[in-house]
Amino acid sequence: MKKSEKPFYVENLSGQLKSATSVVLVDYSGLSVKKQQELKKRLKEVGAGMYIVKNRLFKLAGTSAKINDETLTDKVLSGPTAIVITENDPIAPLQVLGKFAKEFEIPQLKIGIVEGRLQDKEHLTRLSIVPSKEVLYAQVLGGLSSPMYGIVSVLQGNLQKLVFILNEKVKGER
Repeated sequence: MKKSEKPFYVENLSGQLKSATSVVLVDYSGLSVKKQQELKKRLKEVGAGMYIVKNRLFKLAGTSAKINDETLTDKVLSGPTAIVITENDPIAPLQVLGKFAKEFEIPQLKIGIVEGRLQDKEHLTRLSIVPSKEVLYAQVLGGLSSPMYGIVSVLQGNLQKLVFILNEKVKGER
């Protein structure tokens, strides 16, 4: 990248960081180009993007976007760092990263900001196991509606017994 392009790149990255619901930093060392492309493809399917950025440029963009200072420390921004950014579901990219890391044992999660909250590697790993919002909504809805179905079936059973008794009574009178 030319020196004259860097300020525009930092400004663009800063804008992405401001509008992101989830920003995750990963150590991608050991990830071949083919696997990088595969990971980027999987992330794109859930509305996320993976960008390989120089640590210094990310630090400038992060400072401009006013993200958490703990994310911009030299300890975190050491070695090869890739950034996974999404404006959609903040958990979906973590799930993709978790599944990909199980398959290939890389990349390694560093730190992240999910819906404005700083998350360390351990929390990111836990979040990668959580089902998607749609699945959680379905589980809650199922949990709420199952007692109603139970009541309906009990009441229906009593009605069926009443109808059966009335039918037998009618047959007995003939």
